[in-house]
Amino acid sequence: MRKLIIVLVLSLSVISCKNDVKKTDKKEHENNVTKSVEDKTPKKKVLSPHTSTMAMIGDAHIHIDYSSPGVRGRIIFGGLVGYETVWQAGAHKATWLETNKDLVINGKVLPKGKYGFFTIPSKGDWTLMINKNWDQHGKDEYDAKEDVLRFKVTPIISDEITEHLEYKIKKSSESEGSISLSWEKVTVGFPFKLKQ
Repeated sequence: MRKLIIVLVLSLSVISCKNDVKKTDKKEHENNVTKSVEDKTPKKKVLSPHTSTMAMIGDAHIHIDYSSPGVRGRIIFGGLVGYETVWQAGAHKATWLETNKDLVINGKVLPKGKYGFFTIPSKGDWTLMINKNWDQHGKDEYDAKEDVLRFKVTPIISDEITEHLEYKIKKSSESEGSISLSWEKVTVGFPFKLKQ
């Protein structure tokens, strides 16, 4: 008898719990939509955004990939970027240049491929280097022995400031073009032609 009473009490408890469950009708459910809260945290501005430029010269596809630092009121050449020292010609990772055709630069052949692009800024002529090691952080692993091309150019000084480092590839004809970089008041560049 005692077992029967326990079973009855338990059964009544379960039935009682089932009756206490509130049934939500469809309208009530639709009116209780949870709204997402918008993140009002200000997004941090990227100071040296990653960018690239590319162009077709004849059937040659030329691509330059770099990070573009800003002047932000600083003295760049002879200040942030020291004279007579190797610079990766951008920020963060080394700037790289890729071509799917052989190019002739400064009278020498640059075989098709992907290369690191480095400079040595100076008060006078700059040294430009195209290097086998394109995948490196900054100039950490730069080795002059891996230069494929190394040549001098004369910078053009302007009164206008180019706030962010900018590369340009300009087409002169179906077989010739030029590559330049501009930052602060300085532009350096060089012509090239497709190898025939």
